Amino acid sequence: MEKLFGNTEVAFAIKSDSELERAYFLFKMIQNQPLVRIGTAVTNFALNAHLPVERLIRSTVFDHFCGGVTEDDCINVIEKMDAKNVHSVLDYSVEGKESEEQFDSALTKILKIIDFAKEKDSVPFAVFKPTGFGRIALYEKIGAKQSLTVKEQKEWNKVVARFHKVCKLAHKRDVPLLIDAEESWMQDAADDLIEEMMSLYNQDKAIVYNTLQMYRHDRMSYLKDLYKRAQSQGFHIGMKVVRGAYMEKERDRAKDKGYESPICISKKATDDNYNTALKFMAKCKNASIFVGTHNEESSYLMLQLADKDGIKKNDQRLWFGQLYGMSDHISFNLADEGYNVAKYLPFGPVRDVMPYLIRRAEENTSVAGQTSRELELLKKERKRRKL
Repeated sequence: MEKLFGNTEVAFAIKSDSELERAYFLFKMIQNQPLVRIGTAVTNFALNAHLPVERLIRSTVFDHFCGGVTEDDCINVIEKMDAKNVHSVLDYSVEGKESEEQFDSALTKILKIIDFAKEKDSVPFAVFKPTGFGRIALYEKIGAKQSLTVKEQKEWNKVVARFHKVCKLAHKRDVPLLIDAEESWMQDAADDLIEEMMSLYNQDKAIVYNTLQMYRHDRMSYLKDLYKRAQSQGFHIGMKVVRGAYMEKERDRAKDKGYESPICISKKATDDNYNTALKFMAKCKNASIFVGTHNEESSYLMLQLADKDGIKKNDQRLWFGQLYGMSDHISFNLADEGYNVAKYLPFGPVRDVMPYLIRRAEENTSVAGQTSRELELLKKERKRRKL
């Protein structure tokens, strides 16, 4: 089992030689931190100045990390992965919207994706971000237990209605719904709202999933308390477990505002916290887990826990997930062994998806060993193909 993720022939089976070379080129660029900073600034300037760079972005970083511009645009990628038993989670990765019109548009898009997923076994989940349905400042104010104005209360009622509408359709279509986590200062309000959705729509099984960012040292206590409430009230919990995506922003804000950082003190503490969540979830009754990780050790641990607790490879309560364009050696080798695996497949207009792409580049630059590992695996596969 320890060598499961070393098979690059399986890992890169759907990549053509030219796609393999593009991936190698991209990760070589991403490895250079100053280059990522300069590239980000130049790209933002070019887009803001309406220079004709979208085609270049589309043919390089966009096509590596994204499925396409629309759902239908993603079908080719979905089918290629499905042929290798790797499923897709269509992620409409448009961020930073603030108007009611934009929130209603996002709701329409998610409802459409649920219907799309219902028709395709290769798309087992739908997903959305809480801030896709409402302003982050509103979540923050509610999380801080501050009184809302009459106008804000009407605005929040619309947010709640959007959650209900999407969760109700997911329940009706029997399509599990992953709700992403965001910054800690707005997450309390999202947690409460998602728990309300779980209590209503997770009576028979997990349809609504929350997301735990385990680089936060308080998430285990939250998980244990939620599970107690679920047991006493008779509903199932669904959890996507990840390490987290906003570490620098979290630490900077805590320092600026003079409160204790919610982030674990070290990488090891985060890893330990993450693995503790896996161990806890593996023993929970009436619970489903989506193991969102690019970490080999955590992936192996979950395999061992599943085997120990008698969870079968194809049990729908256990899924593994990685981002499209990253950690193919984990995704495709797990799928080849018969486990449930889904790639997060971002899509959306090139200009609107740029914040997501920039975050991916910065994440690969900052996470120790991530880019080096990708490069070593790509180099190994290039050599194998030449031989």
